[in-house]
Amino acid sequence: MTAQTAFTLINPLTKALAFKIFSFEDDSYFSKQKNYNYYSMILVTKGSGKLRADFSEYEFKENSLMCFSIYQPFMIKSEGEFTGLLINFHPDFFCIHKHQHEVACNGVLFNNIYQSPLVQLQEQELILLSTLVDQLRTEMQNVAIAQYELIVSYLKIFLINASRIKLNAHLLYEFKNKKEPFILKTLKDAIEEYYKSKHSPSDYANLLNISTKALNRISKSHFNKTLSNLIAERIVIEAKRELYLTAKPVKKIAYELGFNDEFYFSRFFKSNAEVSPQIYRETVGFARTDA
Repeated sequence: MTAQTAFTLINPLTKALAFKIFSFEDDSYFSKQKNYNYYSMILVTKGSGKLRADFSEYEFKENSLMCFSIYQPFMIKSEGEFTGLLINFHPDFFCIHKHQHEVACNGVLFNNIYQSPLVQLQEQELILLSTLVDQLRTEMQNVAIAQYELIVSYLKIFLINASRIKLNAHLLYEFKNKKEPFILKTLKDAIEEYYKSKHSPSDYANLLNISTKALNRISKSHFNKTLSNLIAERIVIEAKRELYLTAKPVKKIAYELGFNDEFYFSRFFKSNAEVSPQIYRETVGFARTDA
């Protein structure tokens, strides 16, 4: 008799997936590109290989955590043995935007265009996160009063600890290695200030008084992404937030993000998110009923 490997909660209103924990023993589930309308976290306990996410490729090894936002495309190819756990949760089940003050994982685990989506775990960190997953699985089998609230509480604790681990790992990396060039800090500040009005790499090269070619080379070296990729990802993250949290018409969102043509914006969004703005809003939720 095969042991159960998946535990799933379904939203009774939408009949769509709300929360899921899935154990895997090879990379067959991830060998084709995934593009979910929910958040995904992968805890790799054994194995190594390559992760393809958005426009970049990363190498990973065992005892690592990978985190992907809504409709963020990713694909994994392992080198031999590959086991671990996949956690999925829909924003209708737990919204990181609405609970940012509680878990502070947005911009750390999810929607950070400047850092890798994976983090290497120390043994004790892996044990901590694995223990929390075990508690989640136990509670999912316990159909009792306040089950939903308890599962959300365990999920919050997982997200908080995972965010702390990733922040500490980044600080340690910065301490041990040469810090990123000052011009990249200036670039990040410029993108945050002007991404709604300046969409061209040359715009930022002019702002920073550097050639577009040189700035793109630095971006590729430190962020593993071209300057065009960074700008596009930042625009799409804001577009997703507006589509999810507001009932604004797509035309208005497009205009606020610097697109005069709604149809060009829709093509741009679909090219980067691999789903249209309308489908994104319909499948992700929150303000969709008011749209």
